[in-house]
Amino acid sequence: MQTPQSQQPQAPQTPPHAPAGPPPAPAPHWSVGDITVHRIDETPLPPATGPWLLPGASAGVVAGQDWLHPDFADSAGTLRLDSHSFALTLGTLRVLVDTGIGNGKTRANPAWHGLHTDYLQRLTEAGFPPDSVDLVVLTHLHTDHVGWNTREADGAWVPTFPNARYLVSRTEREFWAAQSMDEPRRQMFRDSVHPVEDAGLLDLLDIAEQGSDIAPGLRLVPAPGHTPGHLAVQLSSRGATAVITGDAIHHPVQLPHPHLSSCADTDPLQAEASRRALLASLAGTSTLLLGTHFPHPTAGRVHAHDGAYRLVPVPPAHPAPGP
Repeated sequence: MQTPQSQQPQAPQTPPHAPAGPPPAPAPHWSVGDITVHRIDETPLPPATGPWLLPGASAGVVAGQDWLHPDFADSAGTLRLDSHSFALTLGTLRVLVDTGIGNGKTRANPAWHGLHTDYLQRLTEAGFPPDSVDLVVLTHLHTDHVGWNTREADGAWVPTFPNARYLVSRTEREFWAAQSMDEPRRQMFRDSVHPVEDAGLLDLLDIAEQGSDIAPGLRLVPAPGHTPGHLAVQLSSRGATAVITGDAIHHPVQLPHPHLSSCADTDPLQAEASRRALLASLAGTSTLLLGTHFPHPTAGRVHAHDGAYRLVPVPPAHPAPGP
């Protein structure tokens, strides 16, 4: 998701450097065979996000799907959206999928500007301290998916995960390299992409049309349209499978209405085609769909419904509280 320079959602009325609250709750997680997928929360997105992101998802459209309420939309038909990452372990390989908005970054979107969240604490408490991460998979290079690529140290932006390889589609990186970007997007590349490249940590991947296996149980699948090199992430273990959407699907309202496009899609028709293909491949299967911007319960299984689809939620588990 990338915010246009108009109709930007306003930030919640919280100081950018709010005092620390109670310790974060244990990370929600799901089991996919031997893989445990943790949701690492960053921040809820403000209510104004839905109308600019999915302008076709009017209150009437949302009201027509009563299963969206109360988890995915409020009683007024306003969509709920979140910013979070997914962290998982494949054997000894520790993987993070997307890195959110980040702290202390200069952003044109006031809801993303100068954040001060406990994201790294949540990640560490889930068992993924930054130095332990081996792979960072970037579904695409939008501001709210790359922010924790870097953190500030001594006045400079440095890789947050210094021992990791950061993976992105070559198509994605080359697309942005060829664009005449506006200043906010250039700023994002300066603080969240270039430092990773300068450190020699960014790997550009040539992804096959049918997907490419990165490690046992980890497959990256092209899902273009939101951006040209956008990827979905497929996980598999002991016959169980899951797919992390990235921004191929922003919100569950797009299951019954796959034609609903994001204002940030570079190619809305291609994005719709990718979304329809993904949903058709999942409908009626046991594959778990994990939405990168879906609010709690975040995950579910895709069922055919009234000529399209609906999500049947699968709530996360939580670790037992410590002593």
